[in-house]
Amino acid sequence: MEIKSVGKFRIAVKQNLYENIIPFWLNYAIDQEQGGFHGRITNDLRPEPGAPRCVILITRILWAFSALYQFDPDERFINIARRVYNYLTAKFLDKKYGGVYWMISSKGEAIDVMKKVYGQAFAVYALSEYYAATGEDAALNSAIQIFRLIEKHNHDDIYQGYLEVCNRDWSPSDNMQLSAVDMNEKKSMNSHLHLLEAYTNLYRQTKDDEVGDRLRELIDCHLKHIIDPHTFHLRLFFDERWITKSEIVSFGHDIEASWLLLEAAEVLGDQQILMHVRAIAQKMVAAVSAEGFNERGVLYMERDERGDLLTDRFDWWPQAEAVVGFLNAYQLSGRDLYLDQALRGWNFIEKYFIDREYGEWFYEVSAEGIPNPNRYKASEWKCPYHNIRACLEIIKRTDSVTFMRK
Repeated sequence: MEIKSVGKFRIAVKQNLYENIIPFWLNYAIDQEQGGFHGRITNDLRPEPGAPRCVILITRILWAFSALYQFDPDERFINIARRVYNYLTAKFLDKKYGGVYWMISSKGEAIDVMKKVYGQAFAVYALSEYYAATGEDAALNSAIQIFRLIEKHNHDDIYQGYLEVCNRDWSPSDNMQLSAVDMNEKKSMNSHLHLLEAYTNLYRQTKDDEVGDRLRELIDCHLKHIIDPHTFHLRLFFDERWITKSEIVSFGHDIEASWLLLEAAEVLGDQQILMHVRAIAQKMVAAVSAEGFNERGVLYMERDERGDLLTDRFDWWPQAEAVVGFLNAYQLSGRDLYLDQALRGWNFIEKYFIDREYGEWFYEVSAEGIPNPNRYKASEWKCPYHNIRACLEIIKRTDSVTFMRK
């Protein structure tokens, strides 16, 4: 049934969170035999034996259940958070050089020890959220230590921003690729966006001046270098001097950045920056709304360098971010268009992405809405982060949106 009211929207989102997403991670993600959490799980709930565990999956589980516990103090949530925190600190923290490994085996042995700033960012993000949920000083101290390592080894003191990858000992690396689909360039939008959210969370917990200064710089890097001042799309890859190396548009990152930048500015508390970011965020969403969102309620993944839209498949995470981004834009502008687009986006998720048989959301569906059986329900990149965060944001935001429009 198509949802057209804010009240039914909130109910549907909360129901999906509690009856579909959370049970999947509580019941199927834990590896009872080898410890920790399964590295990969198929759509029909079969763990892949021997699959490696990526720090992105582990830190995103930690963030999600720490955030859930603060929203709803259910002991099941903090028990999962505590379990994954212990697993992260025991298996991923590099006891010799500091920071976190990128990948470990199913048996807990380090197999990719590169210090990718993207992974370090998620460690800071998750550890600071776990601290917010528990008050455990050790978690916050670990987050601060990783922050200082990032600042010492990844920060570009000449041109600002952060370099992508270091070797295990934090020496410069020749390979700057985050993954096989990323360019081998020294700076990327993706890492800076997630450093932004990590430092926002760390500053929220500490109010530390150095963290605040770096958060201010990250906002500035987005405004000066990453956001195209003519199109209001994000540029994706750069050399150390911020020379753009790609013309691809990622609509999901565009709309995710629109609300994460605003959150960062609000936490920083500088009113001049906040006013500037509010204006830019609305222009970013307007560009996504006009160019990347279709009448079915789906957000296209990207537009290539020739200007062609990717229309044959859709991933779960841009859809989740679209709903939050459009809600945020509605709260900023009061434009009914954005609330309508948020509702249409959720209706598309309800119809095609939610797996009502096995739980959670599908990773990818075709243009016809058919799930890809070869994409995992849980994996290095498929984690309880985008959709749990989206559900929490929607529930919280619709409490205020309701007063604006029933």
